[in-house]
Amino acid sequence: MKVLGYAAQNPTTPLAPFSFDRREPRPDDVVIEVLYCGVCHSDLHQARNDWGFSTYPIVPGHEIVGRVVSVGDSVTKFQPGDLAAIGCMVDSCRVCSPCKEGLEQYCEEGNVQTYNGQDRHDHQTTYGGYSQTILASQDFVLRIPEGLDLQGAAPLLCAGITTWSPLRHWNIDENSKVAVIGLGGLGHMGLKLAHALGAEVTLFTRSPGKEADARRLGAHNVVLSTDSQQMASVSNHFDLIIDTVPYEHDINPYLPTLALDGTLVFVGLVGDAPTFSTVPMLTNRRSLAGSAIGGIAETQEMLDFCAEKGIAADVEVINIQDINHAYERLLKSDVKYRFVIDMASLKAQA
Repeated sequence: MKVLGYAAQNPTTPLAPFSFDRREPRPDDVVIEVLYCGVCHSDLHQARNDWGFSTYPIVPGHEIVGRVVSVGDSVTKFQPGDLAAIGCMVDSCRVCSPCKEGLEQYCEEGNVQTYNGQDRHDHQTTYGGYSQTILASQDFVLRIPEGLDLQGAAPLLCAGITTWSPLRHWNIDENSKVAVIGLGGLGHMGLKLAHALGAEVTLFTRSPGKEADARRLGAHNVVLSTDSQQMASVSNHFDLIIDTVPYEHDINPYLPTLALDGTLVFVGLVGDAPTFSTVPMLTNRRSLAGSAIGGIAETQEMLDFCAEKGIAADVEVINIQDINHAYERLLKSDVKYRFVIDMASLKAQA
Protein backbone atom coordinates (compact mmCIF):
# COMPACT_ATOMS: atom_id res chain seq x y z
CA MET A 1 0.00 0.00 0.00
CA LYS A 2 1.85 3.09 -1.30
CA VAL A 3 1.56 6.06 1.08
CA LEU A 4 2.89 9.63 1.10
CA GLY A 5 4.13 11.08 4.35
CA TYR A 6 6.77 13.29 5.90
CA ALA A 7 9.93 11.69 7.27
CA ALA A 8 13.30 12.43 8.80
CA GLN A 9 16.06 10.61 6.94
CA ASN A 10 18.66 11.19 9.66
CA PRO A 11 18.98 13.21 12.90
CA THR A 12 20.11 16.44 11.26
CA THR A 13 18.03 16.91 8.12
CA PRO A 14 14.57 18.51 8.10
CA LEU A 15 11.46 16.41 7.67
CA ALA A 16 10.53 16.16 4.01
CA PRO A 17 8.03 14.34 1.73
CA PHE A 18 8.58 10.59 1.73
CA SER A 19 6.80 7.91 -0.25
CA PHE A 20 6.75 4.48 1.38
CA ASP A 21 4.95 1.15 1.42
CA ARG A 22 2.70 0.21 4.31
CA ARG A 23 2.10 -3.48 4.91
CA GLU A 24 -0.94 -5.10 3.36
CA PRO A 25 -4.04 -5.10 5.61
CA ARG A 26 -4.70 -8.23 7.68
CA PRO A 27 -8.16 -9.65 8.46
CA ASP A 28 -8.37 -7.75 11.79
CA ASP A 29 -7.03 -4.45 10.44
CA VAL A 30 -8.75 -1.08 10.20
CA VAL A 31 -7.41 1.25 7.49
CA ILE A 32 -7.77 4.94 8.35
CA GLU A 33 -7.44 8.10 6.28
CA VAL A 34 -5.57 10.51 8.56
CA LEU A 35 -7.44 13.79 9.00
CA TYR A 36 -5.46 15.33 11.85
CA CYS A 37 -2.25 14.42 13.63
CA GLY A 38 -0.98 16.07 16.79
CA VAL A 39 2.66 17.08 17.16
CA CYS A 40 4.12 15.64 20.35
CA HIS A 41 7.45 16.72 21.83
CA SER A 42 8.52 13.09 21.54
CA ASP A 43 8.12 13.39 17.75
CA LEU A 44 10.90 15.94 17.77
CA HIS A 45 13.05 13.82 20.10
CA GLN A 46 12.62 10.76 17.89
CA ALA A 47 13.23 12.67 14.64
CA ARG A 48 16.49 14.01 16.05
CA ASN A 49 17.47 10.77 17.81
CA ASP A 50 17.70 12.50 21.18
CA TRP A 51 16.99 9.19 22.91
CA GLY A 52 19.44 7.18 20.83
CA PHE A 53 17.17 4.51 19.36
CA SER A 54 15.59 6.11 16.28
CA THR A 55 15.46 4.00 13.10
CA TYR A 56 15.56 5.96 9.84
CA PRO A 57 13.69 6.92 7.81
CA ILE A 58 11.24 7.81 10.56
CA VAL A 59 7.67 9.02 9.99
CA PRO A 60 6.53 10.51 13.33
CA GLY A 61 3.01 11.00 14.66
CA HIS A 62 1.04 9.14 17.34
CA GLU A 63 -1.90 11.46 17.98
CA ILE A 64 -4.01 10.39 15.03
CA VAL A 65 -7.63 11.14 14.20
CA GLY A 66 -9.15 10.00 10.94
CA ARG A 67 -11.92 8.24 9.05
CA VAL A 68 -12.13 4.52 8.38
CA VAL A 69 -11.80 3.73 4.68
CA SER A 70 -11.77 -0.07 4.83
CA VAL A 71 -11.81 -2.97 7.29
CA GLY A 72 -10.63 -6.57 7.25
CA ASP A 73 -13.00 -9.52 7.03
CA SER A 74 -12.84 -10.26 10.76
CA VAL A 75 -13.37 -6.67 11.94
CA THR A 76 -16.52 -6.18 14.01
CA LYS A 77 -15.83 -2.92 15.86
CA PHE A 78 -15.62 -0.49 12.92
CA GLN A 79 -17.00 0.04 9.47
CA PRO A 80 -16.07 2.36 6.60
CA GLY A 81 -17.05 5.95 7.31
CA ASP A 82 -16.55 5.74 11.09
CA LEU A 83 -14.41 8.33 12.84
CA ALA A 84 -11.52 6.60 14.57
CA ALA A 85 -8.22 7.28 16.29
CA ILE A 86 -4.84 5.69 16.94
CA GLY A 87 -2.56 6.67 19.80
CA CYS A 88 0.96 5.72 20.83
CA MET A 89 0.80 1.96 20.25
CA VAL A 90 -0.59 -0.38 17.63
CA ASP A 91 -0.03 -3.82 19.16
CA SER A 92 1.25 -5.79 22.16
CA CYS A 93 1.73 -9.45 23.07
CA ARG A 94 -1.86 -9.52 24.41
CA VAL A 95 -1.16 -12.51 26.69
CA CYS A 96 1.07 -11.24 29.51
CA SER A 97 -0.42 -10.17 32.84
CA PRO A 98 -0.47 -6.39 32.08
CA CYS A 99 -2.06 -6.98 28.66
CA LYS A 100 -4.76 -9.19 30.16
CA GLU A 101 -5.51 -6.39 32.65
CA GLY A 102 -5.94 -3.86 29.84
CA LEU A 103 -2.55 -2.28 30.54
CA GLU A 104 -1.01 -2.86 27.13
CA GLN A 105 1.28 0.12 27.64
CA TYR A 106 3.18 -2.02 30.16
CA CYS A 107 3.32 -5.16 28.00
CA GLU A 108 6.09 -7.39 29.33
CA GLU A 109 7.34 -8.04 25.81
CA GLY A 110 7.05 -4.35 24.93
CA ASN A 111 4.13 -2.79 23.12
CA VAL A 112 4.55 -1.97 19.43
CA GLN A 113 4.93 1.77 19.05
CA THR A 114 2.89 3.52 16.36
CA TYR A 115 6.13 4.70 14.78
CA ASN A 116 9.76 3.71 15.16
CA GLY A 117 8.51 0.33 16.37
CA GLN A 118 8.70 -3.14 14.90
CA ASP A 119 5.65 -5.08 13.76
CA ARG A 120 5.25 -8.30 15.74
CA HIS A 121 4.31 -10.33 12.64
CA ASP A 122 6.50 -9.21 9.75
CA HIS A 123 9.11 -7.29 11.78
CA GLN A 124 8.84 -4.25 9.53
CA THR A 125 9.34 -0.77 10.96
CA THR A 126 6.13 1.04 11.87
CA TYR A 127 5.40 4.48 10.42
CA GLY A 128 3.27 7.11 12.12
CA GLY A 129 0.56 9.61 11.42
CA TYR A 130 2.43 12.27 9.45
CA SER A 131 1.00 10.43 6.45
CA GLN A 132 -2.08 9.93 4.30
CA THR A 133 -3.23 6.65 5.78
CA ILE A 134 -2.45 4.31 8.66
CA LEU A 135 -3.69 0.90 9.72
CA ALA A 136 -3.81 -1.18 12.88
CA SER A 137 -5.63 -4.08 14.44
CA GLN A 138 -9.15 -3.13 15.51
CA ASP A 139 -8.12 -3.89 19.10
CA PHE A 140 -5.77 -0.88 19.05
CA VAL A 141 -8.10 1.54 17.28
CA LEU A 142 -10.20 3.99 19.31
CA ARG A 143 -13.72 5.18 18.61
CA ILE A 144 -14.23 8.95 18.35
CA PRO A 145 -17.39 9.81 20.32
CA GLU A 146 -20.01 12.03 18.75
CA GLY A 147 -19.50 15.71 19.45
CA LEU A 148 -15.77 15.57 20.16
CA ASP A 149 -13.85 18.28 18.28
CA LEU A 150 -11.61 16.42 15.84
CA GLN A 151 -8.71 18.87 15.83
CA GLY A 152 -8.70 19.18 19.61
CA ALA A 153 -9.16 15.42 19.99
CA ALA A 154 -5.85 14.51 18.35
CA PRO A 155 -3.60 15.48 21.32
CA LEU A 156 -5.86 13.52 23.65
CA LEU A 157 -4.27 10.38 22.20
CA CYS A 158 -0.98 11.21 23.98
CA ALA A 159 -1.07 14.38 26.07
CA GLY A 160 -4.59 13.60 27.26
CA ILE A 161 -4.13 9.95 28.17
CA THR A 162 -0.69 10.57 29.71
CA THR A 163 -2.29 12.80 32.34
CA TRP A 164 -5.62 10.93 32.55
CA SER A 165 -3.97 7.62 33.44
CA PRO A 166 -2.37 8.78 36.72
CA LEU A 167 -5.51 10.70 37.66
CA ARG A 168 -7.48 7.48 37.37
CA HIS A 169 -4.83 5.24 38.94
CA TRP A 170 -4.65 7.44 42.05
CA ASN A 171 -8.47 7.64 42.21
CA ILE A 172 -8.77 11.40 41.86
CA ASP A 173 -12.25 12.76 42.55
CA GLU A 174 -14.04 15.71 44.13
CA ASN A 175 -12.30 15.03 47.46
CA SER A 176 -8.80 15.21 45.98
CA LYS A 177 -6.21 17.96 45.81
CA VAL A 178 -4.07 17.82 42.69
CA ALA A 179 -1.14 19.94 41.51
CA VAL A 180 0.41 20.06 38.06
CA ILE A 181 4.03 21.10 37.48
CA GLY A 182 4.48 22.81 34.13
CA LEU A 183 1.99 24.39 31.73
CA GLY A 184 2.58 22.88 28.31
CA GLY A 185 0.98 20.22 26.15
CA LEU A 186 0.74 17.75 29.03
CA GLY A 187 0.20 20.30 31.77
CA HIS A 188 -2.75 22.05 30.20
CA MET A 189 -4.52 18.70 29.77
CA GLY A 190 -3.74 17.78 33.36
CA LEU A 191 -5.46 20.96 34.57
CA LYS A 192 -8.52 20.39 32.40
CA LEU A 193 -8.98 16.74 33.31
CA ALA A 194 -8.34 17.09 37.04
CA HIS A 195 -10.79 20.00 37.17
CA ALA A 196 -13.42 17.99 35.29
CA LEU A 197 -13.02 15.15 37.81
CA GLY A 198 -13.97 17.62 40.53
CA ALA A 199 -10.59 17.96 42.23
CA GLU A 200 -9.12 21.11 43.71
CA VAL A 201 -6.44 21.96 41.12
CA THR A 202 -3.22 23.95 41.48
CA LEU A 203 -0.57 24.87 38.93
CA PHE A 204 3.06 25.07 40.00
CA THR A 205 4.93 27.43 37.70
CA ARG A 206 8.07 29.54 37.57
CA SER A 207 6.35 32.16 35.40
CA PRO A 208 3.96 34.72 37.00
CA GLY A 209 2.46 35.53 33.61
CA LYS A 210 0.78 32.12 33.31
CA GLU A 211 -1.81 32.65 36.03
CA ALA A 212 -4.69 33.87 33.86
CA ASP A 213 -4.29 31.05 31.37
CA ALA A 214 -3.96 28.47 34.13
CA ARG A 215 -7.23 29.59 35.69
CA ARG A 216 -8.95 29.53 32.32
CA LEU A 217 -7.81 25.93 31.89
CA GLY A 218 -9.15 24.82 35.24
CA ALA A 219 -6.65 25.74 37.96
CA HIS A 220 -8.21 27.03 41.18
CA ASN A 221 -4.83 28.19 42.44
CA VAL A 222 -1.44 29.12 41.00
CA VAL A 223 1.73 28.80 43.07
CA LEU A 224 5.08 30.27 42.06
CA SER A 225 7.58 27.52 42.78
CA THR A 226 10.36 30.11 43.15
CA ASP A 227 8.52 31.89 45.98
CA SER A 228 9.33 30.22 49.31
CA GLN A 229 6.36 31.78 51.08
CA GLN A 230 3.90 30.56 48.46
CA MET A 231 5.44 27.09 48.59
CA ALA A 232 5.21 27.02 52.39
CA SER A 233 1.53 27.94 52.17
CA VAL A 234 0.79 24.60 50.48
CA SER A 235 2.85 22.32 52.74
CA ASN A 236 1.26 18.90 53.36
CA HIS A 237 -1.50 19.76 50.90
CA PHE A 238 -1.59 17.62 47.74
CA ASP A 239 -2.73 14.06 47.26
CA LEU A 240 -1.15 13.92 43.82
CA ILE A 241 1.38 16.05 41.95
CA ILE A 242 1.68 15.41 38.21
CA ASP A 243 5.13 16.48 37.05
CA THR A 244 5.01 17.19 33.31
CA VAL A 245 8.46 18.84 32.96
CA PRO A 246 10.42 17.00 30.22
CA TYR A 247 13.94 17.84 31.43
CA GLU A 248 15.89 17.21 34.63
CA HIS A 249 14.88 19.64 37.38
CA ASP A 250 14.89 20.01 41.14
CA ILE A 251 11.91 18.25 42.72
CA ASN A 252 12.97 18.84 46.35
CA PRO A 253 10.81 21.98 46.79
CA TYR A 254 7.69 20.04 45.81
CA LEU A 255 8.02 17.02 48.11
CA PRO A 256 6.99 18.85 51.32
CA THR A 257 3.79 20.00 49.60
CA LEU A 258 2.54 16.41 49.40
CA ALA A 259 0.03 15.34 52.03
CA LEU A 260 0.38 12.14 54.05
CA ASP A 261 0.62 9.25 51.55
CA GLY A 262 0.78 11.76 48.69
CA THR A 263 2.53 10.93 45.43
CA LEU A 264 4.56 12.90 42.91
CA VAL A 265 4.36 11.15 39.55
CA PHE A 266 6.65 11.81 36.61
CA VAL A 267 4.94 11.83 33.21
CA GLY A 268 7.25 14.12 31.21
CA LEU A 269 10.83 13.25 32.18
CA VAL A 270 12.48 10.49 30.17
CA GLY A 271 15.98 9.75 31.43
CA ASP A 272 17.96 10.22 34.59
CA ALA A 273 15.97 11.18 37.67
CA PRO A 274 16.96 14.27 39.64
CA THR A 275 18.64 13.97 43.02
CA PHE A 276 16.23 14.25 45.92
CA SER A 277 16.15 14.06 49.69
CA THR A 278 14.34 11.12 51.27
CA VAL A 279 13.60 13.06 54.46
CA PRO A 280 10.19 14.43 53.41
CA MET A 281 9.31 11.01 52.01
CA LEU A 282 10.08 9.24 55.28
CA THR A 283 8.29 11.75 57.47
CA ASN A 284 4.94 11.60 55.66
CA ARG A 285 5.10 8.31 53.78
CA ARG A 286 5.26 10.20 50.51
CA SER A 287 6.05 8.49 47.21
CA LEU A 288 7.70 9.14 43.88
CA ALA A 289 6.28 7.30 40.87
CA GLY A 290 6.27 7.22 37.10
CA SER A 291 3.42 6.74 34.67
CA ALA A 292 3.27 6.14 30.92
CA ILE A 293 0.29 6.40 28.61
CA GLY A 294 -2.89 4.45 29.33
CA GLY A 295 -4.18 1.18 27.95
CA ILE A 296 -6.71 0.98 25.15
CA ALA A 297 -9.77 0.66 27.41
CA GLU A 298 -8.55 3.53 29.57
CA THR A 299 -7.93 5.68 26.49
CA GLN A 300 -11.45 5.02 25.25
CA GLU A 301 -12.78 5.93 28.69
CA MET A 302 -10.87 9.21 28.51
CA LEU A 303 -12.20 10.03 25.02
CA ASP A 304 -15.77 9.33 26.16
CA PHE A 305 -15.25 11.47 29.27
CA CYS A 306 -13.89 14.35 27.19
CA ALA A 307 -16.87 14.18 24.84
CA GLU A 308 -19.26 14.18 27.78
CA LYS A 309 -17.53 17.14 29.45
CA GLY A 310 -16.75 19.10 26.29
CA ILE A 311 -12.98 18.83 26.79
CA ALA A 312 -10.43 19.11 24.00
CA ALA A 313 -6.83 20.24 23.76
CA ASP A 314 -6.01 23.87 22.99
CA VAL A 315 -4.44 23.62 19.55
CA GLU A 316 -2.80 25.58 16.77
CA VAL A 317 -3.53 23.94 13.43
CA ILE A 318 -0.72 23.89 10.88
CA ASN A 319 -0.02 22.52 7.42
CA ILE A 320 2.40 19.61 7.11
CA GLN A 321 4.72 21.86 5.08
CA ASP A 322 5.27 23.93 8.25
CA ILE A 323 6.34 21.01 10.46
CA ASN A 324 10.03 21.95 10.67
CA HIS A 325 9.18 25.49 11.74
CA ALA A 326 6.76 24.05 14.28
CA TYR A 327 9.58 21.92 15.71
CA GLU A 328 11.72 25.01 16.19
CA ARG A 329 8.85 26.78 17.93
CA LEU A 330 8.26 23.69 20.06
CA LEU A 331 11.82 23.92 21.34
CA LYS A 332 11.01 27.44 22.53
CA SER A 333 7.66 26.41 24.06
CA ASP A 334 6.07 28.78 21.55
CA VAL A 335 2.68 27.10 21.25
CA LYS A 336 -0.52 27.12 23.27
CA TYR A 337 -0.61 24.26 23.78
CA ARG A 338 -0.31 21.69 21.01
CA PHE A 339 0.34 21.82 17.28
CA VAL A 340 -2.03 19.74 15.18
CA ILE A 341 -1.38 19.01 11.50
CA ASP A 342 -4.31 19.29 9.11
CA MET A 343 -3.43 16.38 6.86
CA ALA A 344 -5.52 17.81 4.01
CA SER A 345 -2.39 19.85 3.33
CA LEU A 346 -0.56 16.62 2.48
CA LYS A 347 -3.36 15.54 0.17
CA ALA A 348 -3.11 18.87 -1.64
CA GLN A 349 0.64 18.33 -2.07
CA ALA A 350 0.10 14.85 -3.49
